[in-house]
Amino acid sequence: MAYTLTHNPDESRYEYHIDGHIAYITYLQQGDNMHLTHTIVPDPLSGKGLARMLLEDVLEVIKKEGKKAVAECSYVVRYQEKNPEKSDYFAN
Repeated sequence: MAYTLTHNPDESRYEYHIDGHIAYITYLQQGDNMHLTHTIVPDPLSGKGLARMLLEDVLEVIKKEGKKAVAECSYVVRYQEKNPEKSDYFAN
């Protein structure tokens, strides 16, 4: 299933709005690097692979903007470790 990614710059986060809940990734932008600081999926939405879909959508946006991601939250760190083929999305 596909969800619509929403950018909420006032809260410094990218969001999915699903069934009255919000799954999101917060960031801190420093130059051309987007530090991904927290990944949150509410309990009613957990177990559906939303964190991965959300992160991959955010990575695509970051790449299209000519920026690189920096993994700071534990979920993004694990994703980066498990998906070395996605290394071009991340800053060294």
